[in-house]
Formats: sequence, C-alpha cells, structure tokens
Amino acid sequence: MELGLIREVGVKSLLAGGSALLIYWTYTAVKLVLSARGINPLIKQFFTQVAAGRIDAAYLLTTKAYRQHVNRQQFIRFLADLKLNKFRNLKSGRPRIQEGDVILTVKLKAENNDELPLDFTFTKVDDNWRIARINRVNG
Repeated sequence: MELGLIREVGVKSLLAGGSALLIYWTYTAVKLVLSARGINPLIKQFFTQVAAGRIDAAYLLTTKAYRQHVNRQQFIRFLADLKLNKFRNLKSGRPRIQEGDVILTVKLKAENNDELPLDFTFTKVDDNWRIARINRVNG
C-alpha cells in the first residue's frame, strides 16, 4: 500500500511540475513576443534606408550611445565591408532577451545561397526600439 501511495504522489508531483514548467514557458514566450513588437519594422526600415543610399537616415536609427562609439565614417566603412548589395533576402531568427535588450540574429541571403548572419541588439528609447549594436556572427 505504501508503494502505491508513493507512486501516486510521485505522478501527481511530476504532473504539477510539468504543468508549472509549461505555464512558465508559455508566459515567457508571450512576454518575449509582446516586448519585441516593433523590431521587425525597424529592421526593414534600416535595410530600406541603406538600400536607398540614405545612410544618414539608417545611422539615425541607432542609439545615441552607438553613435558615440561608432562615428559616421566607421558606420559607412562597416556597411561597405558587408557588401550588402549582393544580398536579396532577409530572414530573422528568434529574439533573445539579455539585460533588458533584445538580440536578434538576421541572416541575409544571396541568390548563390551565401549567407551573412548579423546580430542586432535593440534597446528601447522613449518607447521606440533603436539599434544599440550590430555585429557579424562568426560561424
């Protein structure tokens, strides 16, 4: 009888723990999706500005802290080194939250299947998302 009681309590504990984990995961996923709203339009706007040659407009989509560390000339050189004109498609991955910022890996794809993965770090500035960092992903 004791073995049956232990088994019953164990199964209930396992179900309770699994349910708690599922609820936590769902809550975290919904929170992430809601907090990341507005990032995809910002990425689209950034690449549209760059493609149209409006580098200053793209530069202004970054945070003030970014512009203090990366001047306009460095930004232009960085974009030139990326050779963005050979890429046609953009695919974004799952956002990650780190210290209140959202990090999103964006993969640019060329017609010859070359890929350029970039990590964009976004931060909220006055209820608007801004680009805080852009890094190449080594891989």
